[in-house]
Amino acid sequence: MAPRSLVRLALLALLWGSSFLWIKLALDGLSPVQLVLVRLVLGAAILLLIVRVRRLRLPRDRTTWLHLTVAAVVGNAVPYLLFAIGEQTVSSSLAGALNATTPLWTLGIGLAARTERQLTPLRLVGLLVGFAGALVILAPWNAPSPGAVGGALACLGAAASYGLSYVYMGRRLAGRGLPPLVLSAAQLTAATGLLVLASPVAGLHPVHLTPAVLAAISILGALGTGAAYVLNYRLITDEGPTATSTVTYLLPVVAVVLGIVFLGEPAAAHLLVGTGIVLVGIALVGRTARSPGGRRLVGGRR
Repeated sequence: MAPRSLVRLALLALLWGSSFLWIKLALDGLSPVQLVLVRLVLGAAILLLIVRVRRLRLPRDRTTWLHLTVAAVVGNAVPYLLFAIGEQTVSSSLAGALNATTPLWTLGIGLAARTERQLTPLRLVGLLVGFAGALVILAPWNAPSPGAVGGALACLGAAASYGLSYVYMGRRLAGRGLPPLVLSAAQLTAATGLLVLASPVAGLHPVHLTPAVLAAISILGALGTGAAYVLNYRLITDEGPTATSTVTYLLPVVAVVLGIVFLGEPAAAHLLVGTGIVLVGIALVGRTARSPGGRRLVGGRR
């Protein structure tokens, strides 16, 4: 990988891996629905501006927008909300560690949907090892509070939703001849519309804006949700999806380190060991893991 690409990969890992830190900080002044809405508005605005500057066109046919809306639900609205809800009761480092199970969910859901048929013994071992690591991260034997259990399950559900979105997009949106940047901008736009509709029902909580909250949501939306997509797109163009997918291994490391260093979250043994086990599982699964369209999956969007 070229030196410039390595810098972009490190920056992408930092942007996506730090998302869990920014979510935790933003929750001090915003409800989960408010947080996700602002995050999506900023992210969509950045991508739509770039699409306009590059003179690209958004999709115009109803079928594509229907698929984009479904992808926006399972790939943006639901997981973003679940992570925000989960981090109300669990640490950002735990949320980031559980997010690492996304490639495992992608394979499992792909097998269930029969879009993924290549289950070798090595991949099966990887799947079992990875989910065993998730169990270690959850550490149910530590008798956590019911709120913490619910928060952890919400984060695990968010990772599963990401996995479902990869399978769905691979089947319904891949191969339509649309640039990934256009698809990302359109998908975030659709997700923004969905959150606007949900806000009158679940987003009318008091807002407490402080400099820390404003900085957190600005970075999360403009950089972590907007600019990160551009970096991801550039890396895929320059180095290919396989090389870009290595960001998957860096995200939980960044999330755990930032949570421990900046938020003072405990460096629990089960969290560190479980994260390592999950990464081993991902490595085994990723040996031959490919998307329904035949290209290796890039499991890093956050």
